[in-house]
Amino acid sequence: MSVTSSAAVASPVDSSRVVRTRLRITRRGRAVVAALVAVPVVIVVGALVLNGGGAVASDTTGSADFQHVTVDGGETLWQVASEIAPSSDPRDVIADLVSLNNLPSAEVSAGQSLAVPTQYAR
Repeated sequence: MSVTSSAAVASPVDSSRVVRTRLRITRRGRAVVAALVAVPVVIVVGALVLNGGGAVASDTTGSADFQHVTVDGGETLWQVASEIAPSSDPRDVIADLVSLNNLPSAEVSAGQSLAVPTQYAR
């Protein structure tokens, strides 16, 4: 008969049983993770906004085609617009004339020369 000690008879450690701990993120931890994700996104969006609308240079020259009209005495810009573009709304023509000629208002004086876009040419 063989004698075994109680220490030798004890079962080996059960390796199939693994203790898992659950990861818990605190409110401060969630804020830190959100900041770490948000900072690169903000940097990329900021870079795109600052560099997004660049002008492209080309070798073609732009041409602004227009003719000149001289305002007669007592003539208003409404009358000029009605003469040069009878089928168009005078308000649109006046807005284009004021913009093209860089006028401070819609008032014109006799003898003033106005640039007229070719789309409205007589």
